[in-house]
Amino acid sequence: MKYAYPAIFTFDKEDKVYYVRFPDIENCFTDGKTLAEALEMGEDALTLMLCQMEDDKVQIPVPSNCSAIKSQSNETVSLVFADTTEYRRQNDSKAVKKTLTIPNWLNIMAERQGINFSAVLQKALKEELGV
Repeated sequence: MKYAYPAIFTFDKEDKVYYVRFPDIENCFTDGKTLAEALEMGEDALTLMLCQMEDDKVQIPVPSNCSAIKSQSNETVSLVFADTTEYRRQNDSKAVKKTLTIPNWLNIMAERQGINFSAVLQKALKEELGV
């Protein structure tokens, strides 16, 4: 899934850091020493939070319009993008054991041909899911 949420970037002159928070996503915040780092950290924090919400089957909130976000003079509002599918593809390659059932005749034929069942299943799932 791809998402875009408004983030509020606040530069703290005393701490010399950019703080990032997402008004639509509860408890989603981070920071960075530079604006570029804050943006990168914001994308990571947002993506992790949305992945967790997807896993927990929690209702994902509708993003606010950037123009509706009230900000102070030392704050900037900008969209931050998150792609949970791509994030999972890059960071969650842990193997999961699955039990499946196929007809015996198909099993015999596949074993004779030296078919790697896991590879075939992964390929078929990717094709079916369009990833």
